[in-house]
Amino acid sequence: MHDLRDVGGTRGGFLSFIVGLGLTIVGGYLFFDRVQVHGGFWGFGGSTGSAFGITMIPTLIGLGMLFYDGKSVLGWIMFVGGLLVVAAGVIANMQLHFQSTSLFQTLVMLGMAAVGIGLMMRSLAPTGAHAKT
Repeated sequence: MHDLRDVGGTRGGFLSFIVGLGLTIVGGYLFFDRVQVHGGFWGFGGSTGSAFGITMIPTLIGLGMLFYDGKSVLGWIMFVGGLLVVAAGVIANMQLHFQSTSLFQTLVMLGMAAVGIGLMMRSLAPTGAHAKT
């Protein structure tokens, strides 16, 4: 039977995993808090000559087909495919800017995330796998 101290099916490592998870979350939050996202999707603050509505046609047709017959394979393909095209358009038109930050602050943020990921991975390794023999 697994104990709370067992992480990933191996003995021990619970505290290491929790500390690593905390460091990863804090470091990731501090890093992503410095990133500003700008941009629009086909005419919403971005380029004005593109047609956003045309990408919604297959999505809406697929949605209508699914309301008529929820098992329609073509309806699911059109609906999910249309949503993927819209999501890809949003991501492709984003502009990311990293706010001015000192090198020390950047290293602390990225270092916390890297140490946290390392601690989590170490806690998941079988006992003694990370020790030299």
